[in-house]
Parts: sequence; C-alpha cells; structure tokens
Amino acid sequence: MSSSITSPTPTLASTSAFTFRAGALCGLLSGLLIALPGLVEAFTGETSATSVPLALSTAFALPLLTALHRRQGPVGGRFGEVAHAVNLVGLGLFGGAAFAANLVLFYFDDDVIEETLTGPTIPALIGSAAVFAVGCALFGAAMIRARVLPRIPSWGYAVVLPLFAFLTSLPDSLLNSALHVLVGVIVMWLAAALWRTAGGSEHPAGVMGAYR
Repeated sequence: MSSSITSPTPTLASTSAFTFRAGALCGLLSGLLIALPGLVEAFTGETSATSVPLALSTAFALPLLTALHRRQGPVGGRFGEVAHAVNLVGLGLFGGAAFAANLVLFYFDDDVIEETLTGPTIPALIGSAAVFAVGCALFGAAMIRARVLPRIPSWGYAVVLPLFAFLTSLPDSLLNSALHVLVGVIVMWLAAALWRTAGGSEHPAGVMGAYR
C-alpha cells in the first residue's frame, strides 16, 4: 500500500525538473535573441538580421515565465498568481506588437507607416506596452518577495523591463542598444538561476520559511 502512494513522487519530481530546464533553455535563448541584436545595433543600427531575432525573442520568454512562477511555488502566494497572470497576458500582447514592428513595419517606408497606424492601432500598441510594463513590475515584485530567485535580476525584472516596454519604441541610439543588452542579461541570469535549482523541490516553502 505504501509503495503505491509514494511511487508517483519521483515521476512528479522528474517532470518538474524537465519543465524547469526546458524553461531555462528557452529563457537563455530569449535573452540571447535580445542581447546580441542590441549589441550589434550599437554599431550598425537596426537591420533585417537584427530585427528577426528580436521579433522571435518574446516567444521563448513565455516558457521561462511559467517555469519561474512554478519554481516559486506557494511561496509566491495569491499575489504571485495574479502577477504571473498579468505578466503572461502582457508578454503575449507585447510579443505580438514586437513581432509586427520587427517583421512587418520595419520594411515599410515612413509614409506608409503613418498611413497604416491609424484608428485604434496606436492606442492598442500603447495599451499592450502598458500591460506588459505593469505585469513585469508585479512579477518582479513577486520574485523579490518570494526570495527564491536571485535578488539582482529580480529587481532588474521589476524596474528595467517596464522601462524597456516604452523606451524600446524610441529611435535607435546607444541607450536603446544598451537597454536591449541589459534586458537580455537579466533574462539569461534568471534562466541560469532556474537551471541551477531545477533539481530541487518545486515547492521551496519549507526552505524559504526562515526568510519570511
């Protein structure tokens, strides 16, 4: 009887470890797809070669976000659940806007873009950036509060990514390129931390209790 009760535990643990590692690998790829184009654009400006990876980067950030949320487990509490939901929706909206900007609008002339971005398009893009910024601030705060992941990238997620949501739409500059590199480093740092803890417990409440 006891063996039948405890037997699922290794399977659940291995599934969680796989989820964390898969999320970490996606996060590392997402960070590279943000940081490397930003570094190149500091010297070349925006090009087709840098626009494509930037357009795809947010898609790989989605598994990382979910894995980070699962890693915090119940330590995040109700606030963590709400923060994850808002950030997930915001990342989806912002990712769609980034995809369109880097793979569609990039190839249009300025006059065509002015004619195209009419009606509700501009408010929708601003709204997407706002939801993404609020979601990043909330989820970053949840990571800081949970104390499961490193504090420096958690603070960076809460402060730098909301700024990135709006400043990334500004014309090409060294500041814009540096911001892309910084965001990429933050994402990769969190992904690396997730990978290192992938073999641990999915619910670290007992371990972290001393910090609360």
